[in-house]
Amino acid sequence: MRHLRTKVVALLLLFTLHAAAAEKKDLQKRIDEILAQPDVARGFWGIQVVSLDSSKTLYSFNAEKLFTPASNTKLFTTAAALALVGPQHKFLTTVETRGAVDKYGRLSGDLRLVGRGDPNLSGRTLPYSLKTERNLPPVHVLEMLADQVANKGVKVIDGDIIGDDTYYAFQRYGEGWSQNDLVEQSGAPVSALTINDNVIFVSAMPADRPGEKAFVTVTPWADYYRIDNRIITTPAATGQREIYYNREPGSDTLTLWGSIPADDPGVGEALAIDDPADFAARLFRAMLERRGIVVYGNTKAQHTELASLSTFSITAMAPASGGGNPDVPQRPVIPPPLVLASYESQPLAQDLRVINKVSQNLHAELMLRMLGRERGTNGSVAAGLEVMRGWLIQAGIRPEEYAFFDGSGLSRQNLATPHAVVKLLSYAAQQPWASIFEDTLPVGGVDGTLTQRFKSSDLLGRVRAKTGNLSHVNSLSGYATTVKGERVVFSIMVNNHNVPTKRALDAIDEIVQLIVEGTSASKTKK
Repeated sequence: MRHLRTKVVALLLLFTLHAAAAEKKDLQKRIDEILAQPDVARGFWGIQVVSLDSSKTLYSFNAEKLFTPASNTKLFTTAAALALVGPQHKFLTTVETRGAVDKYGRLSGDLRLVGRGDPNLSGRTLPYSLKTERNLPPVHVLEMLADQVANKGVKVIDGDIIGDDTYYAFQRYGEGWSQNDLVEQSGAPVSALTINDNVIFVSAMPADRPGEKAFVTVTPWADYYRIDNRIITTPAATGQREIYYNREPGSDTLTLWGSIPADDPGVGEALAIDDPADFAARLFRAMLERRGIVVYGNTKAQHTELASLSTFSITAMAPASGGGNPDVPQRPVIPPPLVLASYESQPLAQDLRVINKVSQNLHAELMLRMLGRERGTNGSVAAGLEVMRGWLIQAGIRPEEYAFFDGSGLSRQNLATPHAVVKLLSYAAQQPWASIFEDTLPVGGVDGTLTQRFKSSDLLGRVRAKTGNLSHVNSLSGYATTVKGERVVFSIMVNNHNVPTKRALDAIDEIVQLIVEGTSASKTKK
């Protein structure tokens, strides 16, 4: 009897192994078939899938090759921010002066609006839930700060109103960004003093009669740009609207042209401003004046130029041991400024959700500079990247597996291997902050950039992953739970394809569906 039971167990084990092997071959074959389709095959594909439960490689194709990762770069930036700065970090924005306010409310000195990297001085409602909510006025934080200044009894300011973004280096744009990016929200300039994501909202509505110029409105501040409106209203039912816009770098003129039918409901666009600190200072001055505060000085921005950081000496700033050298003249002690207003942000983790859920480029760039400021030598791109490189070595990711030039993935010069992304995600899954990090990722069929993908009943909620999109580039990397309950991590990248974006995304999604339906396969395709 015992002998019979042994034979039965052996047969069941053999059957299970054969079934698993068959599933392996089926999974590999079906993924290979997707990649072999003529239009898909013209692109350059890289894939790696690893089981988090067994650590086995389930599928690998060009996993050690370098790809343009697009917004998959944000995975590295946000993970480093969680690991090195922490989910509870908060940003402080203040209104300061080194002058004095007399008993009559007269401020003898400049008034500074000092930014320290808060990404959410805007109308965005946090925490993020399913989609970005802008339930508050875009400049409500500035209004609160202006109220505080007025409530302190300030009535006259003899000095200037200064937008101070010196906390980070004055590097508005990333290396490798396209010029057309700089006009749009995706390429908004980076500043430690960021208001309303450093964009203005421009809307166009048809005029009452064909042939007239369209109605154009600008918020939150209509006077920032000079609007050259050339949009013409066309008769109803004459086709779709065609509206174009342009602003030359450094220019204060925004040109709009095209046509809009008389029965069109209108359209809105978020367009980037040029100098965020200057924008904030001018807007804040207008708010103070609306509160009856008289300003006699000018309005200006103050930046930390990158050239000044190149000669910065860490040793010179280090505290001396013992009593110091009496022959060296001592620097005078500068008293702290008088803070007239302040605003503290929500915890960092809340913004990391915004970054990864909706792929917010500006906020990712602010996180990179935060790494440099909080854990490196200064708030520059180079310092942030240096901090990230050191951390990635600790995570087991080799320097030759990536090359980053920004924190958002907008740069065309960024490179990463699928293996490096999988290694990052696998490492993150083992950290104390793993659940916080995974919670920042879009959920398939539920929210963020995956709201309209993976909506079928067998995929809904099983995929948490970061998207990436540039012209001829698509990527998707993250976590998935298979139908058998196995936890897997994956990275799928395609570069240099010439198919429509939807076709590329459909191919990626088909591969993810096969992964979710598959099992612990083991196959490496050269």
